[in-house]
Amino acid sequence: MSSFSPERSPWAIFWREFRKSPVALAGAGILIVLYGAAIFADFLAPWPMARQDLDFGYHPPTPVHWFHEGRFVGPYVVATESVDIGRSSYRVVPGSRHPVRFFVQGSQPYKVLGLFPARTRLFGVDPPAHLYLFGSDKYGRDTYSRLLYGSRVSLSIGLIGIAISFLIGTLVGGLSGYLGKGVDLVVMRVTELIMSVPALYLILALRASFPSNVPSDRMYLIIVVILAFIGWASLARIVRGMVLSLREQEYVNAARALGAGTLRILFRHILPNTMSFLIVAATIAVPGYILGEVASPP
Repeated sequence: MSSFSPERSPWAIFWREFRKSPVALAGAGILIVLYGAAIFADFLAPWPMARQDLDFGYHPPTPVHWFHEGRFVGPYVVATESVDIGRSSYRVVPGSRHPVRFFVQGSQPYKVLGLFPARTRLFGVDPPAHLYLFGSDKYGRDTYSRLLYGSRVSLSIGLIGIAISFLIGTLVGGLSGYLGKGVDLVVMRVTELIMSVPALYLILALRASFPSNVPSDRMYLIIVVILAFIGWASLARIVRGMVLSLREQEYVNAARALGAGTLRILFRHILPNTMSFLIVAATIAVPGYILGEVASPP
């Protein structure tokens, strides 16, 4: 005797298949770690983003030691002093040993998630030692801390750009494929025109046309808009092709016969069946947005 099993939704099918893939789960775990590090960069970074120490420009990565005279003593670093500032030459201060402390109180306050004020940082060392895990830049700013803060821009620009371009591409491609005729003809010619523009060169040209004193936050928004504007066309063409085949399915004809409107049929019955492709396309598109943001000079 067979038991009745209701038809699963596209999201349920996707989630079931997703949980079966170890590679997908591992990738999702890595993304969670990266985005978590970006969100809590203030806590994870040992130094504030703009903190400078001109006496320690181009400092090499600070080694973290765990043993002293053959005995385990926990993580510690040794202090260094500048030998030649012009040549970024440093030497170890003899006999210095500064333990790495956890949950230390930083010199500058910050807000967790932009709401809750705090000063605690995950780790740090007491002066005069410096903890530069990835070294420092020419202004003596910690590269590791700036990498964490900078990941907020690079990772968020992918999500925001995809949200805009996929919303436009899905809606335009869906309507083009479902309505057909004149609407389809005009939309496809527009998408072909946009796709003929080289994305990277367009970004560089538009960036060069703006004044050099444009604030970084405004330039960030401009880059997102540019990337989203040129990124929706290819998605719209693919969605349009999928909708052309899906609109002839029996469940779509049944919904049309029952009097369902165009938008209801499109968003309730057709587009959900393209979600598997949209999720894969969104995942692949994230690196492209990040590279586009990196290619545009500040």
